[in-house]
Amino acid sequence: MNQINKDNIRAQMRKGILEYCILLFLSTRRAYPSDIISHLQKANLIVVEGTLYTLLNRLRKEDKLNYEWEESPKGPPRKYYFITPAGRETLSVMSEAWDEIQHTVNHFRNPAPTRNTDN
Repeated sequence: MNQINKDNIRAQMRKGILEYCILLFLSTRRAYPSDIISHLQKANLIVVEGTLYTLLNRLRKEDKLNYEWEESPKGPPRKYYFITPAGRETLSVMSEAWDEIQHTVNHFRNPAPTRNTDN
């Protein structure tokens, strides 16, 4: 498999979990977008600013996130995002789905030894 296909597979799988990871992160704190990017990068989930802002705006329009402006001691005010009750409900459903998916994938990645029933 060539590198382009490998990169595409990785990108598609990461894209699928990006919203979940952002909601998980914001479920424990409010954060400035650069903080979100930094934490995603630490988890090797690289995302560009444009992608993050597009996702944050969509989640805000869906009432899963909101933001508040806070004065910054260095420069202009900053927009801090936080999860809403609707976002927490979505996160709960996503967590249940993740657990199911993880269980299913692990079933195939680590199959239990099969017994020979032909005897």
